[in-house]
Amino acid sequence: MLDRIIQGGLVLDGSGREAEALDLGLQDGVIACMGRLEGAEAAERVRAEGKIICPGFLDIHRHADLAVLNPDFGELELRQGLTTIVNGNCGMSAAPFGPGHRKEILAYLSPVIGTAEDFPSDTMAAYLAAVGASMPPIHVGMLAGSGVLRADISGFATGGLDKAQLNLLHRNMEKALAEGALGISLGLGYAPDCFYNTEELIEALVPLKGGDIPFTVHMRDEGTNVDRSVEEMLRVVRALDCPMEISHLKAIGTENWGRKIPQVLELLKQARQDGLRVSWDVYPYTAGSTQLLHVLPPEVLEGGTEVLTRRLSDPAVRANIRQRLATGDDYNNIARLVGWENIIISSLRQPENRDCLGLRIPEAAALRGLDEVDFTLDLLRSEHCTVTMIDFITHEADIRSILRSDAVSVISDATYPATGRPHPRLYGNFLRVIERYVNQEKVLTLPEAIHKMTQAPADALGLRQKGRIAVGADADLLIFDPARIHEAGTYLEPAQFSQGIDHVLVSGVPVLLDGKLTGARPGRLLTRG
Repeated sequence: MLDRIIQGGLVLDGSGREAEALDLGLQDGVIACMGRLEGAEAAERVRAEGKIICPGFLDIHRHADLAVLNPDFGELELRQGLTTIVNGNCGMSAAPFGPGHRKEILAYLSPVIGTAEDFPSDTMAAYLAAVGASMPPIHVGMLAGSGVLRADISGFATGGLDKAQLNLLHRNMEKALAEGALGISLGLGYAPDCFYNTEELIEALVPLKGGDIPFTVHMRDEGTNVDRSVEEMLRVVRALDCPMEISHLKAIGTENWGRKIPQVLELLKQARQDGLRVSWDVYPYTAGSTQLLHVLPPEVLEGGTEVLTRRLSDPAVRANIRQRLATGDDYNNIARLVGWENIIISSLRQPENRDCLGLRIPEAAALRGLDEVDFTLDLLRSEHCTVTMIDFITHEADIRSILRSDAVSVISDATYPATGRPHPRLYGNFLRVIERYVNQEKVLTLPEAIHKMTQAPADALGLRQKGRIAVGADADLLIFDPARIHEAGTYLEPAQFSQGIDHVLVSGVPVLLDGKLTGARPGRLLTRG
């Protein structure tokens, strides 16, 4: 007897093919059979007439490293159809790092991954055990952040690693992978990964050479030099002969909109034709969200955020930053590329600054009687660099072009700040794709969109049992009416659950049934191999 039969729906299997009328038989957490199953015996039947059945969505680029340890984690993910998430992105993972630089690493990570009273970070095994002990209702995987691996050894120091440090980095990287990390993430736009040159980066990633373990990369430049950054990463892939996923592909800056992305996509298309194992992903918003300190040139982050906080009182340092902000084109100079008016303050911790929450930088600066640069530097100093921002940096036409490309996955890049206003992608990212780019704008067909949220991201990280409907695949499934899908959150009121997902099954167990949580927690820890 089967555990469950899902009967009467139209199946989109994740491949991009058109829907087919099929029943699904589930047994022991996997899809046991498919076809016409009216006569088959089952302990339970789930009716899906007039609805779509598809694999659960995968978000392979999320920053819920500490949020997953909360006992109530999972509802906002389930209501947008997520059954699998992967954390530890952009070089910033909650493990592995020991006590030597723990304080400065956590100060740097907290605006992105949130905070926790206490959690084990010394080893990937200890961190994953903590996740397993508080297992949420969805599956969770983890990447090891290259940035924290390096910071654990040399803090936020610039310059290359010496031979002993490099050997230790390799050992720690191999250990994290052996303990279950799905791959390595790079944050070349952030410290301390940004301190590598290309040859040093290749040397740092030698443990991946010639294998199937992927690395993901937040590239060094996503603005004027995004094409050069892609060329740099293709050079790295050629040297290492391993899979690579380019994270949140975009072109920042009004002068680059509509110009750089066609060039970049042609480079990537040619690389795949040459046999390189490269893929990429995109989030469906013109605004991103990260720490406000990343409007500053990366070299000022030497020593970490507390060192920077002290240095922001130095008139000479401030004058140098002001000059770099006015002229710098060798980094993602967001203020210059899109203007201060496109940066919104989204989280603050100090009560005296709360009147600035939700304001654009020029509005907040006017409240203080300051220009944008002095206001931003004063705010970062006051908040010990923990401010987050929502920054409107990309263009709809570029998003559409990337969404249409062949080897793309949809991701959210959702962060979990401890205070303030989150980005709406935290709540609605995946249903936005269906509502906006399928139903309203016809950028994608529904089968294409489902593929880019299921099989494509699963394949990018080697999760072969995920993201597809096939006999033997994991029974992570969604049932919904596409016409009822709605992203409720907005930039002004982001914390609203998405609407329209009727049923969610994780490992064959209903966790959302008729739009209501069942209380089941069948999620599993995903580890390499």
